[in-house]
Amino acid sequence: MGGHDVHHHGPPYKIPSPDIFKVEDVPELKHVQEELAKKGLKDPWLRNHVWRFKRSASPFMRGIICLTRGWRVGVPAFLITIAVEQYFGIDYSGHGHHEDKHGNGHH
Repeated sequence: MGGHDVHHHGPPYKIPSPDIFKVEDVPELKHVQEELAKKGLKDPWLRNHVWRFKRSASPFMRGIICLTRGWRVGVPAFLITIAVEQYFGIDYSGHGHHEDKHGNGHH
């Protein structure tokens, strides 16, 4: 096939070993596992959800991440909206069609 052989050097990322994810490390999932065991059931895929419960940051940092999520799109959208409103003279105050301070009506 021509070009560089991407597979020769391996993928540009490292796939973590599935052994690092243990249901026993997550109390919520451990409880699910125990409840299933009481009914004679087992979920072999339960380990796949461990990553969702891993606490990789402090509660403060998780709060900051939660509060700032979406700012990358939201702030530019807000600024563009303000610029468009200014450019077209859009006024939502409801006072745009009344008398101004010089007594001139806009009817």
